[in-house]
Amino acid sequence: MFSFIDIIVKGGLVMAPLLLCSVIALAVVIERFLFWRRISNRQAAEEVLGLAERGDFSKASDAARRVDAPLVRVLASGLKHRNPAAAKALEVAAQKEVPVLKQRLTILDTIITLAPLLGLLGTVVGMIGSFDIMSAAGMGQPHAVTGGVAEALIATATGLLIAILTLVPYNYFTRRAERELEEIEYYASRLELALGGSQDK
Repeated sequence: MFSFIDIIVKGGLVMAPLLLCSVIALAVVIERFLFWRRISNRQAAEEVLGLAERGDFSKASDAARRVDAPLVRVLASGLKHRNPAAAKALEVAAQKEVPVLKQRLTILDTIITLAPLLGLLGTVVGMIGSFDIMSAAGMGQPHAVTGGVAEALIATATGLLIAILTLVPYNYFTRRAERELEEIEYYASRLELALGGSQDK
């Protein structure tokens, strides 16, 4: 049974960029997980909306400024520009938060595409080595030939494994970003109603 280092060595030179891809993907997944965990609480947004619905816009603005989260920043922008263009301010602020919510997802998307291609490159390099040995020594050295095939298969399997393990969090974080934008739209609409109600009084 091969150790982890033995597998890396047998996988060939292409294993180095594949390992780099796996480290980068893991770092991005951890960072995004901590980001979503930090901003998932809706208590601050509900507090800001509660104050706005009661007409206490000064306290609502103060409460919003104390929280560093995309949803609350959008509400803070709407409160800041409530006269006369709250709706436009909310829309612009929401658009500004889109890159924040989707930050670093391009890195994961690139790794999902790149890792199998690097694995395929390892396959080609390994097969070329096998055919070179075969042409030089004939079929009299089967172990030398199968060594190149093993290198090819290890690189391919590693590339596919990295892509598969990266695809799951990528889809999860993409869906979380879409759901957060839906939440922002919902809370922005509630704030618009609260501001509209205050102007009617």
